[in-house]
Amino acid sequence: MTELSYKINGMSCGHCVMAVKKELSKLNLESVEVEIGSAKIKFDETKIEALALENAIREAGYEIAE
Repeated sequence: MTELSYKINGMSCGHCVMAVKKELSKLNLESVEVEIGSAKIKFDETKIEALALENAIREAGYEIAE
């Protein structure tokens, strides 16, 4: 099991949180915690690549902070 934390740019409200959760929920994840400006995700690295998580966040309309 792998746990990654992301800082996410552009999030400012509850709608932003829900948009990110919605995209991440399409993946087979162990757990997802999303707050304004961040996400903590646990997943099985043998089933999902980290790139898929990053792509889901981008698909929701937000950028991952470098």
